[in-house]
Amino acid sequence: MFKSMDIGIDLGTANILVYVKGKGVVLKEPSVVAIDKVRNKVLAVGDDAREMLGRAPGSIVAIRPLKEGVIANYTVTQKLLAYVIEKVAGKSLFFKPRVMTCVPIGITSVEKRAVMEATTQGGASKTYLIEEPLAAALGAGIDISVPRGNMVVDIGGGTCEVAVISLGGIVVSKSVRCGGDAIDSAIVRYIRKAFNMFIGERTAENIKIEIGTAMKVDEPAVMEVRGRDLLSGLPKSIEVNANHVCEAVNEPVSMIVDAVRNTLERTPPELSADIMDRGIVMTGGSSMLRNLDRLISQETGMPVFVSDEALNCVALGTGIAVENIDIYRKGFMTSK
Repeated sequence: MFKSMDIGIDLGTANILVYVKGKGVVLKEPSVVAIDKVRNKVLAVGDDAREMLGRAPGSIVAIRPLKEGVIANYTVTQKLLAYVIEKVAGKSLFFKPRVMTCVPIGITSVEKRAVMEATTQGGASKTYLIEEPLAAALGAGIDISVPRGNMVVDIGGGTCEVAVISLGGIVVSKSVRCGGDAIDSAIVRYIRKAFNMFIGERTAENIKIEIGTAMKVDEPAVMEVRGRDLLSGLPKSIEVNANHVCEAVNEPVSMIVDAVRNTLERTPPELSADIMDRGIVMTGGSSMLRNLDRLISQETGMPVFVSDEALNCVALGTGIAVENIDIYRKGFMTSK
């Protein structure tokens, strides 16, 4: 007897990760689709499409169909989901997988329905939704079913999700549409203003990964950055150090810190005591920005830890949830 496959998808603004029951995370690619506008045909998805960002001729457009955690381009999102589901589960008319997809907290019912429909049309037999902080907590190894407060800060490409979880549900939460993309944009603006040079978002992302820091350091790392001079219009090369980046990212980082403080201020006292004991857990790719954990700890007085599997936490959590659908069905899933 054939058994349908269970898949967990972390449908992120920057990356899409897929978890397959029994195998773990099997696919991790950028959420980018390259389309030929003339023939209206998908040319590439994921890594291949990302290479085309900012480098393609006029007839080819590389699109990131998700913006700030929600679907900005429905048709392209559906094609992205169809590509990953087919790549992982194969193409079959009869045996379609059950799919668990994560969504940010605080999105509207219309936005939720769009994710469900795009997933179903992409090739799922049944679609379930799970809120990102719950998936992140499960992926970080937290037992969310117990009556104890746990705080999760999940910082992805488009959103920062802060939630206090107890007894399998979210008690208080805050979602700000500020993540890795906002940090990249802040670096682009800073380089333009401070050095009269224009750089692309991919270069900004490389700067963030190589030398980015949320707090000033005594011995800042230095990196050579190439771009276009705004005055002459010619290629130009400059040296940027980690403290420049710290200055550049101050605004988005402050928004993240404020979201954590705001959530803590609204947390019931019993749960606050639990968080003081257990600390704040950080997940998501952007939580790996150097010294961000130290800054949050300094501003809140709470111990802060970055999960070992920060980048994969949400995907792992969707996987754990899809493997235990019957246990978690009541708590936080919408089924179609």
